[in-house]
Amino acid sequence: MKFLDQAKIYIRSGNGGAGSVSFRREKFIPNGGPDGGDGGKGGDVWVEAVEGLNTLIDYRYQQHFKARTGEHGKGRQMHGANAEDVILRVPVGTEVLDEDEEDVIVDLDTAGKRFLLAKGGNGGWGNTRFKGPVNQAPTFALPGQEGEERWIWLRLKLIADAGLVGLPNAGKSTFLAASSAAKPKIADYPFTTLTPNLGVIDLGPEQRFVLADIPGLIEGASEGLGLGTKFLGHVERTKVLIHLIDGTQENPVEAYKVIRHELEAYGQEHGVDLAERPELVAINKIDALDADTRKSLKQKIKRASGQTPHMISGVSGQGVRELLFAAFETISGKSPHEEDDTPTSSGGYNPWDNA
Repeated sequence: MKFLDQAKIYIRSGNGGAGSVSFRREKFIPNGGPDGGDGGKGGDVWVEAVEGLNTLIDYRYQQHFKARTGEHGKGRQMHGANAEDVILRVPVGTEVLDEDEEDVIVDLDTAGKRFLLAKGGNGGWGNTRFKGPVNQAPTFALPGQEGEERWIWLRLKLIADAGLVGLPNAGKSTFLAASSAAKPKIADYPFTTLTPNLGVIDLGPEQRFVLADIPGLIEGASEGLGLGTKFLGHVERTKVLIHLIDGTQENPVEAYKVIRHELEAYGQEHGVDLAERPELVAINKIDALDADTRKSLKQKIKRASGQTPHMISGVSGQGVRELLFAAFETISGKSPHEEDDTPTSSGGYNPWDNA
């Protein structure tokens, strides 16, 4: 299924049904009087977050959603039926924005959350409502109220506990594949990942978290270069960022600074604190480095980041387990070993069983 994380749609609630102008006309009942019924209410437009969806692709092929008009009133004081509501079902984590793409109408961050986007018009009163001592035979009724209409944006931000960031070819997809059952595309060229991927990290029966891998950033991404920062929204909700650095590239320290700069630029533009989010730094592909290079590189990254980097290899699995434990501890605020005394191999998927 193709991934789509943003869509613009038009919604319109239904008009109310018109009231009826009718008079009771039956044999042997003179002066029957008015008996026009009210019109039914127009359909509402709702949006609801549901589980099992991870893309907005359905809203690419249909952009207009209109609720029906309520049924008109009838004689014999019969009211018209209310029209059915229109429910837009979206993935959990979807934001609904106004047409200007700035004002957030609602953030559907939990499954089952619903929000009324457009209220249907009330039905018009029939002429029965207007009878009285002065006007005993009203010959008019009210039309139904008009529905509401608007253009809105749907923007999906994936729900993940941790997010992978780094330059293209930093080994993010390999890391995701090595630490979860996810099967992202892996190749030896930049921008292999074109859409975000999610993987569930299983460290034990009660120690699980969701990891998001987004397409790699490059210098100038905040200005639209490469794939830009369009996918950084998918790590806005994360509790920790895992910053992968390719240890085999020419200048790993500069690579770290480039990503930090892009995170800061994105945060300033969108009003989020990505640059201030807890971060775990990891030097990847250490299986291709000798001992002296590892030691030197570790010290350089430590000076640049202010923390001791993890030394890992997504291919061999070296250091990956320890990095995941550190991520879980940051997310939950406690060590995984506080809850899990059983070996990891006995609880669910263990990517290192065959390492």
